[in-house]
Amino acid sequence: MTEVIGAPADVLHTLFHSDQGGHEQVVLCQDRSTGLKAVIAIHSTALGPALGGTRFYPYATEAEAVADALNLARGMSYKNAMAGLDHGGGKAVIIGDPERDKTEELLLAYGRMVASLGGRYVTACDVGTYVADMDVVARECRWTTGRSPENGGAGDSSVLTAFGVYQGMRASAQHLWGDPVLRGRKIGIAGVGKVGHHLVRHLRDEGAEVVITDVRPDAVQRILDQHPEVVTAVADTEELIRVEGLDIYAPCALGGALNDDSVPVLTAKVVCGAANNQLAHPGVEKDLADRGILYAPDYVVNAGGVIQVADELHGFDFDRCKVKAAKIFDTTLAIFARAKEDGIPPAAAADRIAEQRMADARADRTAR
Repeated sequence: MTEVIGAPADVLHTLFHSDQGGHEQVVLCQDRSTGLKAVIAIHSTALGPALGGTRFYPYATEAEAVADALNLARGMSYKNAMAGLDHGGGKAVIIGDPERDKTEELLLAYGRMVASLGGRYVTACDVGTYVADMDVVARECRWTTGRSPENGGAGDSSVLTAFGVYQGMRASAQHLWGDPVLRGRKIGIAGVGKVGHHLVRHLRDEGAEVVITDVRPDAVQRILDQHPEVVTAVADTEELIRVEGLDIYAPCALGGALNDDSVPVLTAKVVCGAANNQLAHPGVEKDLADRGILYAPDYVVNAGGVIQVADELHGFDFDRCKVKAAKIFDTTLAIFARAKEDGIPPAAAADRIAEQRMADARADRTAR
C-alpha cells in the first residue's frame, strides 16, 4: 500500500510513475506547535520492519526533502538486504536547521509520529541527529535505535561502520591483488570525521600508508595528533584523487564523489569508502569498470552501522555485531564473483543479489 497524504502532484508522479517509486508508504508529518515538518518514507517491508535513520537537514524546498527521503529509503532496502538483516528499508527526514530548529519538544513530537506507524518503521541516527537525540525520541517511541548505553542502546555506530569498510577494502585487495593484506598499500581517505578517523586507525594498525583530506582543519589535526605518521594532508578531494601511486580511494564524506569529473582522473585501482550514494548518476559504475577501477558498492561495505542498530533491538552485544560486520568481507567477495560471472559492474551485481533476496521474501510471504 502506498499512502501519500496531502502530497503535491509531482510527489505522486515520483511515487507511482518513476524509477524512484515503488515505495509502500510515505507519511508527511507536521506539528505546528513545535515547528516539526518531516517525511517518513517506507520503501519495503518484505524482509521485516523498515529500518533507517532520521536526517535533520535544511532542505531548500519540501519537494527536495521528499525526494531525499524516497531515495534514502530505497537505498536502505538494498543495504539491509545485503547485510543479511531481517529488515526492509525506510528513512525519515526532518526539514530544518538542526543547529537552530532542533528542540526537545520537536523531537518528542517526531517520536510520536514514528510511534503512530506501530513498528513498521524503526528509526536511528543520520546526518544532523545524534545518540542524545535518539534518547529523546525513544521517550515517545519504542521503535528507536542508536540510543546511548545509559538508555539501553548501543551508542555510536561509526566504530562498526569503519570496521565494515575496512573489511570491504580487504576483500577488494583479495580480489584484485590476491591478498587481503593492506600493509604497504597507499590509501586516500576523503573525510576523517565520525567514521573516517576510525578507518585511519584500522589501516595504520595494519601498516598501510594513509593520505587524508577533510574540509575541517580540526578533523585533519586530530588525525595528525593521533597518527603523526600520517604526514600528508592534501588540500582537497580533487587533489587527493590525483595522488600518484594511490591504491585505494575511500570517499567517507558526502555522496556523489564518483562523477564525470572525478572518475577520469582517479589514480586508485579500488574505490571503497563509507559515504552513501557515491555514484553521482547511473552509468558511473560502468565508467569505473571501463577504466579498470574496482568499485566496492557503498551500501554493502558501510553496513556495519545498520548491523549495530538492528542488533540493539534484541539487546546489544558488541562482539556479536562485530562478527556480523566481519562478514562484509565475504559478502563483498561474493559480489565481485557475481559481477565477473554476469559480466556486469559490482554495483549492478549487488543490486541483483539484494533484489533477489527481497523477491524471495515476498514470494515466501505470498505462499504463506
